[in-house]
Amino acid sequence: MPRAAASSAPEPPRPLTDLLDYLTEVTGGPVDAEELGHALTHRSYAYEAGGLPHNERLEFLGDSVLGVVVTHTLFTRHPDLPEGQLAKLRAAVVNMRALAEVGRTIGLGDHLYLGRGEETTGGRDKDSILADAVEAVIGAVYITQGMGAAAALVHHLIDPLIAASALRGAGLDWKTSLQELLSQHDLGNPTYQVDESGPEHAKEFAARVLVAGAVEGTGEGRTKKDAEQRAAAAAWETLGTRYAGTA
Repeated sequence: MPRAAASSAPEPPRPLTDLLDYLTEVTGGPVDAEELGHALTHRSYAYEAGGLPHNERLEFLGDSVLGVVVTHTLFTRHPDLPEGQLAKLRAAVVNMRALAEVGRTIGLGDHLYLGRGEETTGGRDKDSILADAVEAVIGAVYITQGMGAAAALVHHLIDPLIAASALRGAGLDWKTSLQELLSQHDLGNPTYQVDESGPEHAKEFAARVLVAGAVEGTGEGRTKKDAEQRAAAAAWETLGTRYAGTA
């Protein structure tokens, strides 16, 4: 884990051992604690600590490993899909928003080493920081255990997203998928209403999506776009279940 006597940046709220235990269970072998610490170190912390190694190199590596595993998975699971649709499905899971949600699912934000500025502006829940950290953790597993363990981690984290994206008509985003579902059943266009709250540096957004005047889904996020996407996802699931088998 990061070491620097001069650092005044805050420590993560959860110990590294919790994440090490989780990764050992998922991958079947130990992950090097120092390498994992690098994967969790944002450049803001590294700078304040006097130039520690940070996670951008591991992020670069993990991004490549993630891309190979996801591409191979889609290629083998969907033998009849053309290249264009495979690319759309890959884009639906290998993107900042999707990877950030993966990071939230495993509580990765609580393990990050962040500088004081990022700490005070909600860095532990920022999409860009979480997505980069997910890729860096994949890179750390690859470095310490090899491709088999890294692939096991990717499958554990990403396979649910692959399954969900395959169900979506567009395979790209929930708002587009909801629009396609509504068109399929002649339900008109959705309307989004968004409220915002909180101070300027840490705003929260709450979205509602209305179909024919009725609220069919709600969602919250750190940006208006995220809140709308989550509301659209909720509406897509609700209406998809309601109209299942009626196409």
